[in-house]
Amino acid sequence: MAKDYVKGDIVTVFGGSGFVGRYVVRALARRGFRIRAAVRRPDLAGHLQPLGGVGQIHAVQANIRNRKSIERALSGAAAVVNLVGILHETGRQRFDTVQAAGAGAVAEAAAAAGITRMVQMSAIGADADSPSHYARSKAIGERLVLAAIPQAVVLRPSIVFGPEDDFFNRFAALARLSPVLPLIGGGHTRFQPVYVGDVAEAAARALEGEAQPGATYELGGPEIRTFREIMEYILAEIGRKRLLIPVPFGLARLKAQVLQLLPKPLLTVDQVRLLEHDNIVSQAAIADGRTLAGLGIAPTAMETVVPTYLGRYRRSGQFTQPGTRMV
Repeated sequence: MAKDYVKGDIVTVFGGSGFVGRYVVRALARRGFRIRAAVRRPDLAGHLQPLGGVGQIHAVQANIRNRKSIERALSGAAAVVNLVGILHETGRQRFDTVQAAGAGAVAEAAAAAGITRMVQMSAIGADADSPSHYARSKAIGERLVLAAIPQAVVLRPSIVFGPEDDFFNRFAALARLSPVLPLIGGGHTRFQPVYVGDVAEAAARALEGEAQPGATYELGGPEIRTFREIMEYILAEIGRKRLLIPVPFGLARLKAQVLQLLPKPLLTVDQVRLLEHDNIVSQAAIADGRTLAGLGIAPTAMETVVPTYLGRYRRSGQFTQPGTRMV
């Protein structure tokens, strides 16, 4: 489709101050959009200001559990991107209210405001019949969004990497403290790590009309690696030798019942359920062109980005040469 936006249009980005959000905001700012970052704590979104010109990016208070705040955030906007999601439940932040009903509320309010351009961030593995509550809520959110705005574009990335990610950083930090790393399910689950900058570019292009209206795109990087291979890569990159211990899914679920009680859970039962299935781009998406390549984006290899931020986990930080083995 040809680009149909007007330079200076307001795009409301729900969750704009988060990991993926800051990259989406930057990609949109570079295209001349004005961005309204709808976040729960605007006072903590100051890091977005340098990503655009003076007055181009503005943070406003909004909570997708509050319909009135959604409507205020959408006032005068020409398009909307919803990036809000949670990795685990805590307090009033529940999968159903945030990733299902919340996504639906944003789309319904956007439709009521006459907005027809929307990008919904989901995840590979979203499935209404999944044993994972996370995956089910993502699928329900997709369905509600498309019901309200049929031409909306859904993006499903695999695990996303980048300087602020919660995957490579988490395991690198764990390796710095623990002599062993668990391989859930034996470490056979396959992933297709995708660079956060590529995900942001996909969102921007979809908003510009370069994606198939109403389509669901699956976003993965150029390589497929098992969980074990990723752990081995992290250890090699931070120069630490650790024992990789296979943990059967059944035992992992039992351990997760305890670990998920921590203030910031190291592992939840729901996450174990997700690990029971591969997290890669489907052959159907590849055949239909519903991928990064289909959007004209060449996927970035993790080797070109991950080393730039894992250096701090080496014994002497960035001054230690990659691949140097240490205890």
